[in-house]
Amino acid sequence: MTSPTTLTRDFADVFPDEVVTHAHVRDVDLPYGAGTMALITLDNGLDHTRPNSFGPKGLAELDAAIESALAREDVAAVGITGKPFILAAGADISGMPRITRHEQAKEIARYGHEVFGKLDDGRKPSFGFVNGLAIGGGLEVALNCTYRTVIATAPAVAFSECFLGILPGWGGTWLLPNLVGADRAVKVIVENALNNNRMLRGPQVQPLGIADATFEGADFLERSLDWAGQVLTGRTQVERAPVDRGEAWDAAVARGRAFVDAKLHGAAPAAQRALDIIAAAKTCSKEEGFALENDALADLLMSEELRSGLYAFDLVQRRAKKPVGVPDKSLARPVTKVGIVGAGLMAGQLALLFARRLLVPVVLTDIDDERVEKGLSYVRGEVDKLAAKGRVSGDQANRIKALVTGSTDKNVYADCDFVLEAVFEEMKVKQQVFAELEGIVSPECVLATNTSSLSVTTMASKLAHPERVVGFHFFNPVAILPLLEVVRGQRTDDAGLATAFATAKGLKKNAILVKDAPAFVVNRILTRFMGEVTRCVDEGTPVEVADHAVLPLGLPMTPFVLLQLVGPAVGLHVAETLHEAFPDRFYVSPNLQRLVAANKPGLWSWDAQGKPFLDDDTRALLEQGDQPSTAEQVRERVMAAVADEVRRLLDDDVVADAPDVDLAMILGAGWPFHLGGITPYLDRSGIAERVTGRRFLPVGAASLPG
Repeated sequence: MTSPTTLTRDFADVFPDEVVTHAHVRDVDLPYGAGTMALITLDNGLDHTRPNSFGPKGLAELDAAIESALAREDVAAVGITGKPFILAAGADISGMPRITRHEQAKEIARYGHEVFGKLDDGRKPSFGFVNGLAIGGGLEVALNCTYRTVIATAPAVAFSECFLGILPGWGGTWLLPNLVGADRAVKVIVENALNNNRMLRGPQVQPLGIADATFEGADFLERSLDWAGQVLTGRTQVERAPVDRGEAWDAAVARGRAFVDAKLHGAAPAAQRALDIIAAAKTCSKEEGFALENDALADLLMSEELRSGLYAFDLVQRRAKKPVGVPDKSLARPVTKVGIVGAGLMAGQLALLFARRLLVPVVLTDIDDERVEKGLSYVRGEVDKLAAKGRVSGDQANRIKALVTGSTDKNVYADCDFVLEAVFEEMKVKQQVFAELEGIVSPECVLATNTSSLSVTTMASKLAHPERVVGFHFFNPVAILPLLEVVRGQRTDDAGLATAFATAKGLKKNAILVKDAPAFVVNRILTRFMGEVTRCVDEGTPVEVADHAVLPLGLPMTPFVLLQLVGPAVGLHVAETLHEAFPDRFYVSPNLQRLVAANKPGLWSWDAQGKPFLDDDTRALLEQGDQPSTAEQVRERVMAAVADEVRRLLDDDVVADAPDVDLAMILGAGWPFHLGGITPYLDRSGIAERVTGRRFLPVGAASLPG
């Protein structure tokens, strides 16, 4: 057994800033003569914005509390719950990047099993009262209990480990399938995690068999204690569905493996290791299962993919909330009415977002009543969908609809504080729009552009007050992708920029500050990436080979599927814009030009099973050379081009530093955590030094130290 004193001493340098989650114990007299429960409350002393977590000191304190309760003859049962709204958010990940030895990693796994396992060692019955958020180790501490209740208002119950690059290593990977069966365990441990870290809510937990009872929020603990008394005295029988250990178990694991392969293509090992243990859990003992978890967790804690995942997690949780280079927020002006120029699909998405998040009047305009009505109908239809899904109430839906109005007269913008243009991506058109607006809006009104590639400075150059113009670039689909590139033109003032960032925060978007440079960050990198893929096709590489070459990176979609989503015409426009600025680096594919001229939606057609194929008409459009590349050569060329472009982007001060590039690629392009965005992968693969002569990040920032 591990000595808590030894563990906390050995890990003092690994977790120097541990916020200790204390284990407070109080005796509770249970009803129905059930006896005394030693109720442990986990509490780190901070409010709900800083969840409980388990570091070495916190584990040692919980260990002592459980052991003390189990040793008392007057205690009939042990209960565990958390501070208001939160059970626990899992292991303290702050020290994980400092773990440098495999045995050190394995000791963390062993001690978690040792502490949590005491709740189910047979000495006394135990109850996990899930009173709110329970993620990772927070869910595992409950699973190690004999019985579980869950609060109906729990916002998040999940195993997020595979999303980060590890697996539930304190019992969860073995316990969950043995409790609810392999099918549900694969969904919760693997599929939900890799589907953008999807969480369960309180009402979903008991139907899956994870909890035995669900109670409402106001008197959750009282009702849970009453229920515990009923269970202990036999008044309530806890019945659980039998677990199918036949072919269904194997089928669930096989489904999980196919899902992981389709998502990651071998790019990150955590999910497959989790499936290995779920497969073994069909027949192996708890001790054997926990030993497998120890080995797997230790291996994964030492992996480069986890280091990248932790780096990415920190970017999303910390840096995204405190963007670099932003003017003081006190300079921001209030936004009480918003204008959207245009009423097309993008404008409709923007109008809905502003109305729903800011709850201020939003007015959109277009050149005729038909277009305006089409835009308004889109907004109303999307609000109805939200209401049907329970995302907004009936009253909220009516309010949002009432906030969005339309007109063909731009004078409706006269009292707006923030006007965003979303018209055709052509400089003269946008300059004309801004010229009209300047004669209508107040001197304090911010004029924003949703351009994806054009110069904000040039767009504002003919205005009397160019300092009010700011880039405000959203990513499609607007409701899903959280990134907002806020672009500072050469003459944009601090007040306009501060207002833009405050507005982005109100919209619940993660904004980064970007210099006014062609295509900014995400589109510039993706266009260089796409240009190299299309060049390979033009040289003679089969379309299938070029498109699938990057699959081993585990990207969310292949290049030509992305092109289909964006639209060839948009992709071509951005490529031509960047080629004009940097003709030696940005390639414009004649085959892409042919696709656009033929009005093709992309390279791929789709069969009845949803698989892409190249139809005869599209194939006939392509003109290819006789110098094909292998998949590996395509991948090397593409990533070398990306490394070169990232270096140039940083040298040009388009963003503050490499972490902003990574944050942009994660939030704007959906690039995965196991790549850390992109620069950690370029560093660890050696591409960064080979192409640019140096790393993007210091050694150890998103990799194993040394």
